Amino acid sequence: MKALITALRTLTIIPVPGREEYNLASSLPFFPIVGALLGTVAAGVAFLCGGMLGWHIGGGVLALLASTFLTRGLHLDGLADTFDALGAGGNRENMLKIMKDPRTGSFGTAAIGLAFLLKAVAFARLSESGYWGFILVPFICSRMVQVRLAVCLPYARQEQGIGGPFVNDARHHHFLASFIIAAFLVCASGLLHGLVALVIAYLLSIWLASWMKRVFGGVTGDLLGMGGEVSEIVILLILAAVACIPL
Repeated sequence: MKALITALRTLTIIPVPGREEYNLASSLPFFPIVGALLGTVAAGVAFLCGGMLGWHIGGGVLALLASTFLTRGLHLDGLADTFDALGAGGNRENMLKIMKDPRTGSFGTAAIGLAFLLKAVAFARLSESGYWGFILVPFICSRMVQVRLAVCLPYARQEQGIGGPFVNDARHHHFLASFIIAAFLVCASGLLHGLVALVIAYLLSIWLASWMKRVFGGVTGDLLGMGGEVSEIVILLILAAVACIPL
């Protein structure tokens, strides 16, 4: 129970009573559950606006705002920092230094704007199609991707950061547990569409891990956030594109 509380407090602003787990990495298996909770809220907002009021565009935008508010933009910050570092270029040490800068540059701002646009369009499409359960799937899959990145990559910084305890103490059984939980949740949410999305998310995690290892030498808290955002957007767009294709 303490591990779930840690996951909720780490990934959301939801005030949860109770004590946190001392070993932060033990919360990793519960990341997909937190994703399902966030997806349920987003799906509920999209249903209220799109299904009941017929305002699908508004439902997509409000679903985006609700999920962003609940996560306090944590992963978006990682996305922005990563793209600022990539935009500036230079060697690995320079990029890691730029990622620690609290200011957001033009590349990071553009990345957030594009992420907002793509998410809102995908949410609106899923709202219009009536596949409310599909909205949960990207949230679940993206949190599973974050767990795999934390498990299979070393921490890229020599000094300890916020993501350090999650990465340094991550073990393979954490990912196995998160994958099983994610598989159960996506099956309940989207049946075969959900399973296909989970497989795509796993393949995406392999590519992201290889790229992060090559470019940054490992993973950081910002890169975990970026990985979550990228995988969430990719799965959202795929589901939005095939929402009306029966499987």
